[in-house]
Amino acid sequence: MQFKKLPIGIQTFSKIREDDYIYVDKTDIALRVIEDYQYVFLSRPRRFGKSLFLDTLRNIFEAKKEYFRGLAIEDKWDWSVNYPVINISFAGGKIESRADLDDKWAEVLEINAQRLKLSCDEVFDRKYFAKLIREAYDKYGQKVVILIDEYDKPILDNITNPKVAKEIRDGLVNFYSVIKGSDEFLRFAFLTGVSKFTKTSIFSGLNNITDISLHKKYGDICGYSQNDVETTFKPYLKDVDMAKLKCWYNGYNFLGSDMYNPFDILQFIDREHLYKNYWFETGTPTFLMELIKQNNYFLPNLANLKVDEKLLNSFDIENLDLEVVLYQAGYLTIDSVKEDEDGDIIYTLKIPNKEVKASLNKYIISSIYKDNTLRAKPLSRALREKNLENFKDALISIFASIPYNNYTKNDMQTHEGFYASVVYVYLQSLGLDIVGEDVTNRGRIDLTIMMDSAIYIIEFKVNNNQNALKQIKEKKYYEKYLNYNKDIYLVGIDFNTNDRNISEFEWEKYQ
Repeated sequence: MQFKKLPIGIQTFSKIREDDYIYVDKTDIALRVIEDYQYVFLSRPRRFGKSLFLDTLRNIFEAKKEYFRGLAIEDKWDWSVNYPVINISFAGGKIESRADLDDKWAEVLEINAQRLKLSCDEVFDRKYFAKLIREAYDKYGQKVVILIDEYDKPILDNITNPKVAKEIRDGLVNFYSVIKGSDEFLRFAFLTGVSKFTKTSIFSGLNNITDISLHKKYGDICGYSQNDVETTFKPYLKDVDMAKLKCWYNGYNFLGSDMYNPFDILQFIDREHLYKNYWFETGTPTFLMELIKQNNYFLPNLANLKVDEKLLNSFDIENLDLEVVLYQAGYLTIDSVKEDEDGDIIYTLKIPNKEVKASLNKYIISSIYKDNTLRAKPLSRALREKNLENFKDALISIFASIPYNNYTKNDMQTHEGFYASVVYVYLQSLGLDIVGEDVTNRGRIDLTIMMDSAIYIIEFKVNNNQNALKQIKEKKYYEKYLNYNKDIYLVGIDFNTNDRNISEFEWEKYQ
């Protein structure tokens, strides 16, 4: 069998089709978007295929019919009409100031003017953008299409410097407002990004823009579905344990199918089925670590996080919310959607898969707790062997290793949440199945660990303010798991804030 090439790092639709790279057909979704809307916004995490989808749209509007042979859109689109397309991308180099942004706009506008064979001015500013749209409309006798890739990247590049980020945001608003003022000349506009910023008139000014980021009909617009992996990529995944592959890389959800990040699947195949943190390693979440440290964030919340739709759609430079950043950057995804008793839509978020779970928590351990060792390993071994004394010793070793200066700038060591967060993040770094703040009909379990043959119910206390093991038994937290047919261990752990370590460790096997 002749294998097609893998389009690793290729975001140019024509190259994929000309050189016979493997392509997962998204043209039916592209057609639906074009027919349904005029102004569209799509948010997806990095490396999810946004740029390729945008370039597919460009080729459709430019009537490059030869690239669509055998694809879903081939006999459903009028290829006799060629629309002028203005293509703007902020992918690539970093923009570090408002002056850099103005230079970038001048560059992309000049490139578009030359490609469309339109007159070039000496100054490629906001006024020229409006002029470019009108001249393209006049010259080609068709309304203009505007495609903007990674509209928010200049802001995200400077998110750790709010002053510069705001200046750049204002500069983007200045240019994007041209789109609304050019409505009569426009056929279609599509913008992609990672985040949907508040207070940005690209959304408030373009009041008829449709955000399809959480539209069920477009949930599969980017990424690979399980069906894609099991059909299109079947020849490339011979002898692969599909359940393990799914556990490692599947799990992203935007109200459609559970999706794989394309970058992971392509790299996994190219690296001869080696399981690695491919997507995670393409970006460093240093800013997230700063947010976690600044807010003393209770990390077990990430295992069962509930937010409303407003939170998912807000990203404010002046008031960054860790949950929003984690979701929009792809470290959290949607687990379920329910309507509460007040009629509000509530989203439960989760870490998507083993790759993100293990890598993110290892990064937290390295960045915040300054531990680059394999100190977490004995934890999983002790839990598999049901050896609670070894589990205790491993935890003592972990807390003893946390640098003293982690405690000197705040009072976090006096809070139960700090100790719970440390235990949680070390266990999560091993890819274990953990429930933080586990809800029962009698209260909340601090931490539940689900192993193949055992369940561990853990309660934390600080400075002997209450007996942890006694609370588990009195509130009968174990009742929730009696039907699982597994050994159940009840574990009470008390921490002493003077020693910043375990003072009491009690456990019982439920009989």
